[in-house]
Amino acid sequence: MSNIEQTLSIIKPDAVERNLIEDIKKIFTENNLSIKESKKIHISKDEAADFYKVHQSKPFYNDLCLYLSSGPIVVMILEGKNAIKENRKLMGATDPKDAENNTIRKLYGISIDKNSVHGSDSLENAKKEIEFFFKS
Repeated sequence: MSNIEQTLSIIKPDAVERNLIEDIKKIFTENNLSIKESKKIHISKDEAADFYKVHQSKPFYNDLCLYLSSGPIVVMILEGKNAIKENRKLMGATDPKDAENNTIRKLYGISIDKNSVHGSDSLENAKKEIEFFFKS
């Protein structure tokens, strides 16, 4: 049985601002993740707060919400074999300084906050996050 999954990927404001959308999409497609849906949107701070609810108790929560709502983002549904794990591998560590070479965050991340991309961390969260941005 092939393990085809879907995961949510977000190209964050810092990467959109630097015109990295196509470069980042190319990394996904060259690594066997197909982009099922993609749209460029600008969310409000309230929507960002709702999206990042899971981090509500963390000290960086408010900054995270402000940042995600600070400019346009690109939300995508990626699909492929073990898409969640593959996407996380392609993204690299949260802090670009710790990310492996040729990962998206190593290539494009500016800081631990402005790390260019978000990806779902589990099947359960992928379903929730996809539903959040792509309500049918």
